[in-house]
Amino acid sequence: MRSVPPNAVRDRRVAEAAGRRGERLAAWWLRLKGWTILDRRVRTPAGEVDLVARRGTLVAFVEVKTRKTAADLDFAIDARRLARVAAAAEVLMPRYAGPGDDIRVDVVLLAPGTRPRHIENAWCG
Repeated sequence: MRSVPPNAVRDRRVAEAAGRRGERLAAWWLRLKGWTILDRRVRTPAGEVDLVARRGTLVAFVEVKTRKTAADLDFAIDARRLARVAAAAEVLMPRYAGPGDDIRVDVVLLAPGTRPRHIENAWCG
C-alpha cells in the first residue's frame, strides 16, 4: 500500500477550499447578473457540475475554475474538461430544464485581483 505524502494531503485540502470559495464567488457574480442558482456541486456518473443556474428560459451548467494568477486562467479549461461537464449536463437536463428551455455550458474563471470572467456557451460540441 502506497502512502500519500502529508504535503500532498495538505495541498489537496487547500485546493479544495479555494475551489469552494471560487464556486461561492461565481454564484454571487451570476446572481448579480440576474441568474438564479438552482444547485451546486452536482455529481453524476458522467462527472460533476459546479453550478446549475437559470435566467428566464435559459439553464446553464457552469464549470468554475479558480487560479492563482490571471495568466493561469488561459490554461484553466480544456476540451476534455468541457466534454465531461457537457456529459454531466446531459444527464442532469431532465432534472433542471423543462420543455422550451434552452441549455448551455458556461465557464466562470476567477483569479485574485481580477473580475470574474463569464464565458457563455463555452461548449459547442
